[in-house]
Amino acid sequence: MRRIITATVNNSSGVLNRITGVISRRQYNIDSISVGWTEIPNVSRITIVVHVDSLYEIEQVTKQLNKQIDVLKVSDITDDAHIERELALLKINSPAALRSELNAVIEPFRATVIDVGTKNVVIQVTGTSEKIDAFVDTLRPYGIKQMARTGVTGFTRSPKKMG
Repeated sequence: MRRIITATVNNSSGVLNRITGVISRRQYNIDSISVGWTEIPNVSRITIVVHVDSLYEIEQVTKQLNKQIDVLKVSDITDDAHIERELALLKINSPAALRSELNAVIEPFRATVIDVGTKNVVIQVTGTSEKIDAFVDTLRPYGIKQMARTGVTGFTRSPKKMG
């Protein structure tokens, strides 16, 4: 099962290595990992997507991560109300004759062309992993020359205020 773990950590050397080491020692593959600064100076948020066989396994990983030096908090947010996004950049074969067709194809995904060359265009799209996967599948027939995906980043939603 796919699980999303977020961790807030002190932004110091070796933290990412220790976190990935805990996960790899348990023989889990990291599908994506995203790291960036938070609103607090010298604190980063790490978002990790892993596949595990049971909730017990993810609970054990979370407990082990919480024991690591410089880890402030670890949460499995998969079952909580949360927001997750991913960014993808795709370089697509696009001779001038196909550009209007390509624009019509990418418009429903709210993607944007961010660079235009003589034979290629670079397109940016953001959204859930499922949306990015669907976008990639839609563009595959045009010829994807290069692709870079950031991996998932996210956090829990604020509770809704009741009436």
